[in-house]
Amino acid sequence: MKSAVLKREKIPEERTYLTMEHFRIHQILTLVSLILLFPVIHCWGTDGHLTVCRIAQSRLSEAAADAVMKLLPESAENDLGSVCSWADHVKFHYHWSSALHFIDTPDNLCTYQYNRDCKDEDGVKGRCVAGAINNYTTQLLNYNSASSQADYNLTEALLFLSHFIGDIHQPLHVGFTSDRGGNTIDVHWYTRKQVLHHVWDSNIIETAEERIYNSNVDEFIDAIRHNISTDWTDLVKKWENCNGNKTTCPDVYASEGIKAACDWAYKGASEGSVLEDEYFDSRLPIVKLRLAQGGVRLAATLNRIFG
Repeated sequence: MKSAVLKREKIPEERTYLTMEHFRIHQILTLVSLILLFPVIHCWGTDGHLTVCRIAQSRLSEAAADAVMKLLPESAENDLGSVCSWADHVKFHYHWSSALHFIDTPDNLCTYQYNRDCKDEDGVKGRCVAGAINNYTTQLLNYNSASSQADYNLTEALLFLSHFIGDIHQPLHVGFTSDRGGNTIDVHWYTRKQVLHHVWDSNIIETAEERIYNSNVDEFIDAIRHNISTDWTDLVKKWENCNGNKTTCPDVYASEGIKAACDWAYKGASEGSVLEDEYFDSRLPIVKLRLAQGGVRLAATLNRIFG
């Protein structure tokens, strides 16, 4: 599959005279300033992305763990999860990145095709979350190249990739075009007015944490890790594998996503619906499964990238 070529910030010519240590410091300061300046915009919600990245980091090979540690900004203290929502913080700075968080598919077909669906609102091919995953995977494969730091900002590539693999596993990030992945479907989550997309980004997770996990995200993550090592252990190899020895498989993840959107997210949730216990109890296992798959697959992708 042809990787999308996405816009990235160029290093000004004069910066090429700086040492690599100065360049690294500049990278870190830029990342920290962006994290402080821009508010969170929820996609999976902060806890959803934290869950995906914490699961992934615990499954890294020694080589991948070392590469991730070296690429993370010092402020992250080697915690990928702490910066896993960075890509949401910088949408207003990197305007071009907004289209890279999702895929719009034709209404009611419940299928995804890269050539048909991976494009932005202007019809530019490759500008969707699947194309972004391909692009940033390709950039990170240059990690051991002497010229890679001059060509790419690999710290940002790591943060974008980690976030986008999370996004593509949220079913409504591969949703219908007319409702923008559930963003124009007004519902009530119990007594609170929400859009359906936000229910899947945040409300199901937050309600689970409040009711089952003592309002503690770490307990929520530990429960999913437990399921990965017990109930889902026989499925993990299948989740990790990519057909044809590919480094990552966003088309597989997107196809699963639109199917889950049709089977679970959209079903029983039309305009004005009141979503309560029946919806929560039946959808929470799907949310936990998709978070688990996202974490396992992010780890597998990083392990293949870094060796």
